[in-house]
Amino acid sequence: MSARSSAAAGPVAHPLAPVWDADSRVLILGTLPSPASRQAGFYYMHPQNRFWPVLAALFDQPVPQGPEARRAFALAHRIALWDTLASCTIAGASDASIQNPVPNDLGPILAGAPIRAVFTTGAAADRFYRRFQYPRTGLAARRLPSPSAANCATPFDRLVREYTAILPFLQP
Repeated sequence: MSARSSAAAGPVAHPLAPVWDADSRVLILGTLPSPASRQAGFYYMHPQNRFWPVLAALFDQPVPQGPEARRAFALAHRIALWDTLASCTIAGASDASIQNPVPNDLGPILAGAPIRAVFTTGAAADRFYRRFQYPRTGLAARRLPSPSAANCATPFDRLVREYTAILPFLQP
């Protein structure tokens, strides 16, 4: 049993507000913030998570450091961030252990921003989006590979290639 799966399952309520503004064009949804992200108070904050390095590579910019720089980076590039789940029972960061999922309401983001495309980061986020949010939004989501270090089967250069799918939707 890995350290990742050995954590006892417990209830987790999503502690982070969504990142978006009236200029957001793309909504990227994860499943739920990892323990490292919850502790840091922002999205994709585990040191081995490749989300921010991938976005930095897409825009040929340095990797933003810290929550405020990352928030500003996402908003400057018209990217909204949130997660599919508002709460669940989960062991550590193991999406496979999720039970009792409760979805987030994407309505305020979709009503307040001209979102042109929805993307999910990984299989679990995609599954929960299709189950809970798609029936309400009618917006199909494209599944991107998870940037998590647990998804080491996907090389960095392939992640960057896959994430280029967001670029056409970001124009003003």
